[in-house]
Amino acid sequence: MSRLVAAGIALSAALLAGLSGSYVLPLDHEAILYEKTPVTDPVWLLQQKLDRGEKTLRYHPDWGYLPAVLDALKVPLESQVVVFTKTSLQAPRISPRNPRSIYFNDAVSVGWVPTGEVVEIAAQDPKQGVIFYTLDQVEVTKPRLKRRDDCLQCHATGATLGVPGLVVRSVYPEPSGMPLFQAGGFVTDHRSPIKERWGGWYVTGKHGDQRHLGNAFARDREHPTKLDTDQTQNVMDLKSRFDTGAFLTGHSDIVALMVLEHQTHMTNLITRVGFETRMAMHSQELMNRLLNEPATTVSESTERRIRSACEEMVDYLLFVDEARLTAPIQGSSKFAEVFAKQGRLRQFDLKTRLFRYPLSYMIESDAFRALPTEALRRIERRLQAVLDSSEAKYARISVEDRRNIREIVTALPWPKQAKP
Repeated sequence: MSRLVAAGIALSAALLAGLSGSYVLPLDHEAILYEKTPVTDPVWLLQQKLDRGEKTLRYHPDWGYLPAVLDALKVPLESQVVVFTKTSLQAPRISPRNPRSIYFNDAVSVGWVPTGEVVEIAAQDPKQGVIFYTLDQVEVTKPRLKRRDDCLQCHATGATLGVPGLVVRSVYPEPSGMPLFQAGGFVTDHRSPIKERWGGWYVTGKHGDQRHLGNAFARDREHPTKLDTDQTQNVMDLKSRFDTGAFLTGHSDIVALMVLEHQTHMTNLITRVGFETRMAMHSQELMNRLLNEPATTVSESTERRIRSACEEMVDYLLFVDEARLTAPIQGSSKFAEVFAKQGRLRQFDLKTRLFRYPLSYMIESDAFRALPTEALRRIERRLQAVLDSSEAKYARISVEDRRNIREIVTALPWPKQAKP
């Protein structure tokens, strides 16, 4: 009983302070059991097909299993972004002359380094958060995707909202690709100003007079935040920086980077809200049994835990604190065109904001739909309340945007018989 109360107090304190930067959730909690609970993420499903002989992965002489993995998981080539800092599982192989490419869709991110030993894959399970895998870059008859829970050392921290997740970091890199940690850095998403983004990344595309940290190095250790930014802005071609022919495309598209940033934090929020709700309801069930309360009883503290997490998610879903663009953005590849074809919520603005409609496309994802009913009901109510709100915080949501968002939200498959 004392442990239960202590856990409830700790969770409530974390939620009152907001989810960002809060503590790492206990993944061995009975309501979560991250390492033991069966998963159904896209990579696990692919492995089942490989085991049954329903699918094969073709090995390419230049790229190994990368093209086959992207094809099997429906990850578009146009999503390629490129990072040159030594910050991943294969850090010793990464440098500005031999960077790491990342490809992504709504549920999967794939990392690849030329001459690398493995293909790295992170897949969002609808209930268990992000699950990490590697695939050895050695041609075999039956390739195997290996789950790698050791990745949680870096991928379950305050930067990922304390759950197994993803993160886009912006750092101050030396010419070797080593981040100058003493200079600090940024975890970036759609709320981050452009001037803080993409340190340690290659960036292709046009962005007017807005300046970012990409394509640049810190050459003076005494002044690590003063990057050499000569010819690093509005770059359309990376051939002078590394052998782009060694990669599937020659781009690190600025629009793809912006979408990836938005999506990583949204992914982590979905997982965090799901975990918080499951833990809160588990504690409530124990308390109800202990006190002989009806099974439907939900205490104010349980309600507050779930509501707090959901309110933070709703603000992010609605791009409430999105950093405004001060000049138009134009990508260097066909990413924007390919992405926009996938649905109404994926239409871009790229003039003053990222998307035409300020409502995240991730609201239509499998992971969002798999959130506990208790969370979905509160999210639906909160969305409607915000759209009807006259609070200054939501003043940026125009009348037209509210009308469009309400139309989209109303058409979504919310749980029936939501409680008032």
